[in-house]
Amino acid sequence: MGQRLTARPVRRSARSLALASAAVVLAACSSGGGKADSGSDTAVGDSKNGGPAAIAVTPGDGDAKVPVSRKVTVHAQGGSLSTVAVTSPGPGKLAGTWSKDKSVWTSTTPLAPGASYTVTANGKASGGSALNKTASFTTEAAKNSFVGEYYPDKGTKVGVAMPVSITFNKPISNKAAVERKLKVTASPAIEGSWSWMKDRDGKDRVDYRPERYWKTGTDVTLRMDLAGVDAGGGVYGTQQRVVNFRIGDAVTSTVDVNKKTMTVAKNGRTLRTLKVSSGKKGYETWNGTMVVLSKVPTIRMNSSTVGIFGPEAYNLGSVKWDVQLTPSGTYVHAAPWNAGKFGVVNGSHGCIGMSTSDAKWFFSQVNLGDPVTVVHSVDTVAVNNGYGDWNVDWTTWTKGSALS
Repeated sequence: MGQRLTARPVRRSARSLALASAAVVLAACSSGGGKADSGSDTAVGDSKNGGPAAIAVTPGDGDAKVPVSRKVTVHAQGGSLSTVAVTSPGPGKLAGTWSKDKSVWTSTTPLAPGASYTVTANGKASGGSALNKTASFTTEAAKNSFVGEYYPDKGTKVGVAMPVSITFNKPISNKAAVERKLKVTASPAIEGSWSWMKDRDGKDRVDYRPERYWKTGTDVTLRMDLAGVDAGGGVYGTQQRVVNFRIGDAVTSTVDVNKKTMTVAKNGRTLRTLKVSSGKKGYETWNGTMVVLSKVPTIRMNSSTVGIFGPEAYNLGSVKWDVQLTPSGTYVHAAPWNAGKFGVVNGSHGCIGMSTSDAKWFFSQVNLGDPVTVVHSVDTVAVNNGYGDWNVDWTTWTKGSALS
């Protein structure tokens, strides 16, 4: 969100104006497109009536909590206007109309709530001197607003499969309006696309990824210019964010459930091939590409948290070297109870198990955003179960954009 200004508008009577400095014009605020205005620029003493010529703007410089019912008025006192631009990073540019003599410009586009606007105007005094003015103001906050929870965090280093992901706390009816104000740039440049989905809890979510994995060393910037953006149904955005992150080494892992192995590579070079177990019949490990979500050295695994009860229930304390792949409960972790079975039996409820020493080594190699791809299993992981984005072909992915 842009900084909210707190200065109060200047209000003076006609008498006080006459007594003001000849170098500056101060005008009262008005609720419409009249000639009363505020915060004019340095005056030039060559207007037709002998007074100072200047450009005045209403609402004026420093006005805060401006009602969205107000119109923006730009008035060239003792001259005419040539250009007027009223812009906000979120809502964009206001349209407006001109008086016949081009001395007054009045906005026709409604103001958006919770937005900061900048007015830039240029013109000429009647005697030919140049006039110019820059002013800014902030509108009152929306009564019903939305924000987006974004990943990855600013300043982080992530793996090559990490998408930009934003989950919104309110329904987004006008997805196109929101998507237009989300921008991802990369250095070196790479083509990418947004695609909308519902998160596992039913919230609107939009992810951005390139056609193929990011290149190691890429610097990525997310810009969210959502303050004042109408998402539909009277719900307005509040966020102004610039989020920078960097792509780290390409650490990729492939699990073959038939061979019961995991092959780990770094920047194209195979590091190790590990013996693993995976999900047993009825609880098969998800097929397809999953992305590392988090790492914890020790965790308690209770089957009730993922909806498994009865004879298959389990409650395991102090499970070591846990790498989370999905919110639905898929982990890579140490499974010493399967000692002697690695490469022989797939006996888990969907997790990928390995010896304690191998699990510790794998834990030390991977980070947030690294891909783990499972082959020869069943039921491909859903796109919204963590970051299953890479299981969608590029053509289908781009069709998920609200601007496609």
